[in-house]
Amino acid sequence: MLIEQENVEKAAEALANASALLITAGAGMGVDSGLPDFRGNNGFWKAYPALHGYPFSAMANPEWFTSDPTRAWGFYGHRLNLYRAVTPHVGFNILRSWSQNLKTFIFTSNVDGQFQKTGFSEDQICECHGSIHWLQHLSPNQHGNEIWSAQDTIVQVNEEEVRAFGELPGRDGHLIRPNILMFGDWSWLSARTDAQHDRMNDWFQDIDVSRLVVIEAGAGTAIPSVRNVSDRLRASGATLIRINPRESQGGDISFACGAAQALKAIEDAS
Repeated sequence: MLIEQENVEKAAEALANASALLITAGAGMGVDSGLPDFRGNNGFWKAYPALHGYPFSAMANPEWFTSDPTRAWGFYGHRLNLYRAVTPHVGFNILRSWSQNLKTFIFTSNVDGQFQKTGFSEDQICECHGSIHWLQHLSPNQHGNEIWSAQDTIVQVNEEEVRAFGELPGRDGHLIRPNILMFGDWSWLSARTDAQHDRMNDWFQDIDVSRLVVIEAGAGTAIPSVRNVSDRLRASGATLIRINPRESQGGDISFACGAAQALKAIEDAS
């Protein structure tokens, strides 16, 4: 997609004058890494043909772990394996390089762990919907409220059928699930994300909002968790750079394209 050079220069100037950077990222941030675009039911079914008839909101529901656990872990196990294998696109590395000279924090609805894989510290990331790389019990009230790493968890998945096979992930004889906030989810344990929110709030204590640049990438309006944060900061005086191929309106500086293309253009102009 064509990018207006004026916007590129404005973004580069804003970053040059900034003292802090907040990166806000939605699902579209990962598309340039080769991750599927779940935008709308057609996008979801293109990624998972075997789930045709079930929208993303229906599949991303903890009830599947009780009613059909091989389907539940087929869906989340495939995503876990995919996210482990993916290489973050060049835009992540550009953001990482900018963070060396700016106070930086990340607020994301993504559960894929790409920012950590790029080299950002756990202490500078807030994952508002949790992370697929962490696990919890299905019924915390009965089996405990621990949250632990999925590092040693292996899930075998028949990708055509989106079903797990073999031994399903468990602990102490009980089936377990990712520590992700799902739809209709009353059992999600938020302690890890709550601690991340606390760190982000502490980070803001030392930030001059008038010299804060917010780079929002791939955050849509359907579930506006990320956009709401970006918009609130813009209203408080921050400069918002909004990158979104379909919904780029509303930023001080807007790019109607993918994250990798916009970030590389800004980097080249800096």
